[in-house]
Amino acid sequence: QVQLVESGGGLVQPGGSLRLSCTAPERLFAIYDMAWYRQTPGNQREFVALFKADGRTDYSDSVKGRFTISRDNAKHAVYLQMNSVKPEDTAVYYCTRPELSDDWGQGTQVTVSS
Repeated sequence: QVQLVESGGGLVQPGGSLRLSCTAPERLFAIYDMAWYRQTPGNQREFVALFKADGRTDYSDSVKGRFTISRDNAKHAVYLQMNSVKPEDTAVYYCTRPELSDDWGQGTQVTVSS
């Protein structure tokens, strides 16, 4: 049973913006860290951004200064605002609760191309 549902992906031009959303089960949402990962064909999923339950955030060096992670506990949702996107940001983006094993949604495809 899929617990996490990502949305908001699509085709965007280099330099453009996109906002990804992920909804999670409402129960205990506020106590979990929430993270975004991405994956390209033939590669492992790589870390993108983290929003910890205590409010701290962390980003991979490749997206720092361009992407912003946020969360709304009342809506049990986490978001990824992607600005100044680059072709190398093209990937399937997944949200996850890192403290739970094998906890992934179906992903949402982001394609950055002119």
